[in-house]
Amino acid sequence: MEREVIQSVGFRNTKEDGKVTGFQLKIRLPYYRGIFLSQIRPGTLIVDGERFEKEDIVWNIKGEDYTLEEMKDNWRDVHWDVTCPAVLKVKKEGGLAQGYHDITYGFCFTSSYMPPIMQDHLDPDADPMFIMPEFGHHVNSRRLLIV
Repeated sequence: MEREVIQSVGFRNTKEDGKVTGFQLKIRLPYYRGIFLSQIRPGTLIVDGERFEKEDIVWNIKGEDYTLEEMKDNWRDVHWDVTCPAVLKVKKEGGLAQGYHDITYGFCFTSSYMPPIMQDHLDPDADPMFIMPEFGHHVNSRRLLIV
């Protein structure tokens, strides 16, 4: 995996029945230990200024797809490991055009050993006053190429 949270490998359009129906990208967990899906607080994905809401993004962990609602209830069954990138799948008719795309994506996660008061106000879509990735806050930007 790359050092960047948004990975360049795996960024591509997706097809169903031979028709381009969306795109996907991979992200890694920038944390020293894994987390359960219910700990993830997904944010809004922005590609070239177009917003894709967290409810419209499907997370694929270890080959299985999960909606936001399914992730909220999955507090002990599925663990996102540090060495396993997540694939974010987005529906968009026709996918993305060939060429470079500017991507911004943020997410947060809770930690059992951090006081709730330090985690209640985490906003996955906003840069915090202090960047504290150890508290589970990550807003990432990257320019990637689809060929």
